[in-house]
Amino acid sequence: MQLRESTAAELDPAADLDTTGGSGTTALSPAVVRRKARRKSTSWTTRLEIALLAGPALVIFLAFVIFPVVVAGYYGFFSWQGYGPAVDFVGLRNYITILQDPSFHEALLHNGIIAVLSLVLQGPVAILLALLLNRRLRGQSIIRVLIFVPYVISEVVVGTGWSLMLQTNGALNGLLENIGLGGLAQDWLANPDLAIWTLMGIITWKYVGFAVILFLAGLQGIPEELTEAASIDGASFWQIQRSIVLPLLGPTLRIWAFLSIIGSLQLFDLVYIIWGQYVSSTAGTSTMVTYMVTNGRNAGSYGYGSAVAVVLFVISLVVALVYQRFVLRRDTEGALTGKGGKRG
Repeated sequence: MQLRESTAAELDPAADLDTTGGSGTTALSPAVVRRKARRKSTSWTTRLEIALLAGPALVIFLAFVIFPVVVAGYYGFFSWQGYGPAVDFVGLRNYITILQDPSFHEALLHNGIIAVLSLVLQGPVAILLALLLNRRLRGQSIIRVLIFVPYVISEVVVGTGWSLMLQTNGALNGLLENIGLGGLAQDWLANPDLAIWTLMGIITWKYVGFAVILFLAGLQGIPEELTEAASIDGASFWQIQRSIVLPLLGPTLRIWAFLSIIGSLQLFDLVYIIWGQYVSSTAGTSTMVTYMVTNGRNAGSYGYGSAVAVVLFVISLVVALVYQRFVLRRDTEGALTGKGGKRG
């Protein structure tokens, strides 16, 4: 009997009201009070769990991302040498100088070229390697390791090794001389017509492994039934890849492209190690970050360097927001709303 009464009270909203006889007033039943208390307790428990799980990450993000950006934005308004209080307020002069400096325009252009070439060169190579390694192949694990190893090697080691090999009297020109192709020997690092392509070759060699591993992970999520059904219907291997595999690999491709673009805008290590702070500008491989280091820290003008850092942050943020709005929108909508349909 008690079970029937509680069930009826839960199903009938009117049963939640306890109407007193002649007073005309209504009060919540004890069952409703208990449910509200449980809901309130659950709400506080959920909030506490969110705070404990997200709190440390939020503190680290604020301390190491937001706070440095705010401090850099503050010092960007001063002519500051990196020590003592910043008292020489110059307003927007640092930012105006940056936007009018041809060297910064050149560095920005190099970043744009690197971003485009990274997509054009690494993308097709990584897709072909991923498709090849996704099939049953002898020595597959060893090949995967060999492809991924350059990515985990430190940029310092990579830059030092390649700079030694690509010098005028380095290993590459020596190899060309020994095999009778001495006419192909070049100044791979200092020639402005070749330096950007040399840099792209090194970047592709180092980072293509990350793209391959990412694409392989995406390929594992494609049901084999789809490709098997297409194969039974008479589709060739390349028809299956073009019509089924690549469209389903689209979200992974878009995420990789986003990471590649942002990484290209922030490229510093390889350029600075191989070409240094001065040769990079003459060789045509300078980037916005090398410009920031050269004209900021190395020049003793930390206020100007902070302004460059803010400009770099704004450019990266704008690119990220635009890319998310127009490219990643179809993926983020489904992830956030739980459905992939269009908005009403």
